[in-house]
Amino acid sequence: MRLVRLVAVAGCLLLGPASASACSPAQPPTAVPPSVAPTDLPEPVPTPSAGATGWWHPSGAPQALASGLAAPWSVIPLDGGGALISQRDDGSVLELTVSGSVRSAGVVPDVVSGGESGLHGIALHAEGDDRWLYAYHGARDDNRVVRMPLLGDEGALSLGEADVVFEGIPRASTHNGGRIAFGPDGFLYVTTGDAQNRDAPQDPEALGGKILRLTAEGDPAAGNPWNNAAWSIGHRNVQGLAWTSDGAMWASEFGQNTWDELNRIEAGANYGWPVVEGVAQQDGMVDPAVAWATHEASPSGIAALGETVFVAGLRGERLWVVDTRAGSLGPAPISALTGEHGRLRDVVVAPDGGLWLLTNNTDGRGSPRAGDDFLLRISLEQVP
Repeated sequence: MRLVRLVAVAGCLLLGPASASACSPAQPPTAVPPSVAPTDLPEPVPTPSAGATGWWHPSGAPQALASGLAAPWSVIPLDGGGALISQRDDGSVLELTVSGSVRSAGVVPDVVSGGESGLHGIALHAEGDDRWLYAYHGARDDNRVVRMPLLGDEGALSLGEADVVFEGIPRASTHNGGRIAFGPDGFLYVTTGDAQNRDAPQDPEALGGKILRLTAEGDPAAGNPWNNAAWSIGHRNVQGLAWTSDGAMWASEFGQNTWDELNRIEAGANYGWPVVEGVAQQDGMVDPAVAWATHEASPSGIAALGETVFVAGLRGERLWVVDTRAGSLGPAPISALTGEHGRLRDVVVAPDGGLWLLTNNTDGRGSPRAGDDFLLRISLEQVP
């Protein structure tokens, strides 16, 4: 795989009149007008993610789907056109209905927030007629994954009693990981941070600094490389997971002072932390596919469509668009929405065929603007 290390973007692509790329001068921050009222969401269409190939990029001006969110962390589109949104600090799971209103679906019990910890990633999983909402959250002494029955119909969803799926993940004021997703193989992938323990990422038996692979019930999945829960090691703080159409697994990772990363994840691979940060060409350790200067990224949630990976940037206040065609990186990654909406926490491909993004200006590190935080929608176009 060709490695790309970015200080400034080496290439540019026109993303539409309302989108800023790294090739354009920085523009003063502007918020989505707070007068934007909830409107009916776009009708769901067959999502292009099923069988989509090629490179995709954002097009046109973002539309506000929801506003007034408080430290949102994860968004899950629903088949009917709405969404579920987690809020880090209060442990709430909100439902965005197809009419554009936002209501409470419930509160995840035993969430203890503080620093960067709280309610993080959420994921849906169906077993027969049962639907489960999985959630990664900080508790009093650890980070853990729980699951709750998702009850009712869209527009009136609620959460049932929570059961602990996996516990004992180290917790600290920072570096808590927190993204969860069911992969194409049906297993649950969980990202953990090093929780400020620099020895943990290189120890396959420690839970910190890992990507874990579990059954839906929380047991280590069959075929894991160390016969425990770990799938890959040597991570500092992974907060994004996605799979491109070729089946490749991708993860975003916060660096320390120099390089943030996008990694292609392989079973049993060592991604270097804390021995190396960024591209080092060290024997026995896997270099990132892309490394960004930390002020340009601080990557959190990621999404994939075709061979494109979209990366939400917090400190970088932009959306990175990475072409991974043919198993190696194509044109240099480009940035969109630079400085337009502040910090971006999560990004997903939605059933309406667009890209949905969560801003994160109310998380204690951003500068809230009128109406923050937002769930935004932007259209996608395929690059010929």
